[in-house]
Amino acid sequence: MSEAALGSVSGSMLQSVPGCMLGTAGPSGSDRPGGHNGWVNPTASDRGRDRDETGRARSARPRDGLGRPLPYGSPGVPRQPEGVVREPGETLREAQRLLDAGMPFHAHEVFEDAWKSGPGAERDLWQGLAQLAVGLTHAARGNGPGGARLLRRGADRLASGPGRTAAVPYEVDVEGLVAWARALADRAEVDAAPSVDPVAAAPRLRRALP
Repeated sequence: MSEAALGSVSGSMLQSVPGCMLGTAGPSGSDRPGGHNGWVNPTASDRGRDRDETGRARSARPRDGLGRPLPYGSPGVPRQPEGVVREPGETLREAQRLLDAGMPFHAHEVFEDAWKSGPGAERDLWQGLAQLAVGLTHAARGNGPGGARLLRRGADRLASGPGRTAAVPYEVDVEGLVAWARALADRAEVDAAPSVDPVAAAPRLRRALP
């Protein structure tokens, strides 16, 4: 998947959440052999794929903290395990830890697990947060225009009725995140804008306790 392929999220970073795509070689989402959710038997063209411990296709190529592929044999940042079912509070804590560490790529994978395993009523919440993480990843990689588009899409999804309603029980700071995303989008899309520092730009996901 090319770096320019921004459109309709994950792989991670692939296209598991609509509207987010990052150029990585790891088969997941639409890059997986069976499409977004399915799997097919290996074919001749599938032989030689990297696979995880369950036999599913997943690139073993090491990646840096922003999910960019590194040469085989290079030390990389461990990927997030796929398909982990977490309580919403745990999802937010783990994603915040990764964001604070400058790893929004990995944070998006945590949000991806949440929207895949959670109730449909929370879909816009987790997909919107995933889009924000992907947008920050793009901006940190130097793709300001692509990051800006995804940041705005994520902000719009969070600000929607379903996204806003789903955020209430978990004290997600929707207003703060929407304002953060739109301000970062404005900054990222300026011509010749430098890459965003993902640590300095990391948002706070939950409202501060009084």
